Amino acid sequence: MTPARPDPRGLLLLLATVCGWGFNWPAMKLLLEEVPPFTMRVACAAIGFALLVGIALARRESLVVPRALWPRLCLVSALNVTAWMGLASFSLLWLAAGEATIVCYTMPVWASVLAWALLGERMTRRRLGALALGLGGLAVLVLGRGVDVGVAKLPGVGIALTAAILFSLGTVVTKRWPLGLPPTSGTAWQMVVGCAPLLVAALLVERPDPAAISPLGWGLLAYGGVGPLGLCYLAWFGALRRLPASAASMGTLLTPVVGVLAAAAFLGEPLGLREVLALSLTAGGVLLAVRG
Repeated sequence: MTPARPDPRGLLLLLATVCGWGFNWPAMKLLLEEVPPFTMRVACAAIGFALLVGIALARRESLVVPRALWPRLCLVSALNVTAWMGLASFSLLWLAAGEATIVCYTMPVWASVLAWALLGERMTRRRLGALALGLGGLAVLVLGRGVDVGVAKLPGVGIALTAAILFSLGTVVTKRWPLGLPPTSGTAWQMVVGCAPLLVAALLVERPDPAAISPLGWGLLAYGGVGPLGLCYLAWFGALRRLPASAASMGTLLTPVVGVLAAAAFLGEPLGLREVLALSLTAGGVLLAVRG
């Protein structure tokens, strides 16, 4: 029997998702020069939330959250939004955009380990090899320019790695206990609940000055809200409906590639043997994790 050909619409939606998420890393790095990290994420999330609510209303999706779902919604929002958006952005204070992208997109490696620990999924040789490759990529990234430089980057690596692990935990929790809300309204609610702690942190420790934000900064904020936090999530859900989950997950391996290349092109970040080797090891580990 001839294997079914992938849905071209699903592939286009997946490509749009990967490009939008990948380009967001250098965009966030630029924004941090004008906007503090928590404020940046809250502002982008507010734009994304408004867009998603409008789309949900246009689709006649219910925005009502049953009372019994609120504990689960708070848990997955804390893992998928608060930890991911807050910590990933914060790591950029120590890491280049390309470096942060590589570390954060070790997520499937940690998801496979957590699925083994929490869901009882079998830990295969492929998954163990994926873990070894992922850790090897991190070692190259941290120590590739010497111990002193590596130690200076350790806070950023630790924060980005924590973001990846907590997001992976959120993926496993969501798989074990699905949220049960329509995709658009469910994503919108996760943004609201997950960004509430980030808003509190922004009000307590940050002093943003809207008047100091350049036109480019406002444009990047709009991009972050409309693209990566709005349309890209909808494209991702659309790709998952049209493609096998394994194929869609493997497709996200292109995100750090786009991020590293975009950071090199727009920010002048280095793209040498160290970055290519770290990216190759990490991508290899993620690929094994997805297939294993």
